[in-house]
Amino acid sequence: MVQERSERTRRKLVQAGAEMFHRNGYASATLGGIAAFAGVTKGALYFHFASKEELAEAVQLRGCALLDEAVRELRASGLRPLQTLVDTTHWLARNLREEPSIPAGFRITKECAGLREGVTDFHRFWLAAVCELLRQAREAGELRAGTDWESIESLVAAAACGIETLAGTGMPYAELQRRVAGLWSLLLPSLVPEGAEANYRAGMPGTVPLSRPADDPADAPLDALGAPVPAGVTGSTG
Repeated sequence: MVQERSERTRRKLVQAGAEMFHRNGYASATLGGIAAFAGVTKGALYFHFASKEELAEAVQLRGCALLDEAVRELRASGLRPLQTLVDTTHWLARNLREEPSIPAGFRITKECAGLREGVTDFHRFWLAAVCELLRQAREAGELRAGTDWESIESLVAAAACGIETLAGTGMPYAELQRRVAGLWSLLLPSLVPEGAEANYRAGMPGTVPLSRPADDPADAPLDALGAPVPAGVTGSTG
């Protein structure tokens, strides 16, 4: 029971840290403010985290774990790699609003770029996930032949990172959702063979179900497919 209570306190602190880093930024957030927001004493906070840096690392790891789990679940549902990529960007758009560790991860990365070495970088992890799914799509024969791979990768990576920028303007979620769908409605025809875009859904998951390719490995995790998974990241987010 003591261990369960300790784990609950730690989860509350990570959640509170994510909220405060997201709202106030890494530099302005204080451990005292985070402890107060979590409803625990500073002593309880220091029992779990010796510094703000350690707490920020835990927030980053949570964001990476959530992303990794989302990709695993989408692939396990039988989606093609390219559709998984589309749906992962919709997942990001939703969780930039619903899960504070996601926008906090981006903000910590931006504020601390070049200041700390050997720490988790959610921004880089997001880019790696995007590029890995795009690579899987190429290897599965989903992408148009004869196109320049480096240009495709740069275009899709820039578009995927732009979702966080759009969300940061404070636009309503419904509008962001439409923007992401519009983005893919433009990108897909240039990525896949002519006419094949009809096999993909640009909008939110659930609008047009896709059949599962018989020879498609559905449950390949990021770490098994080449995307770097930071130490401490697992598919479990409890």
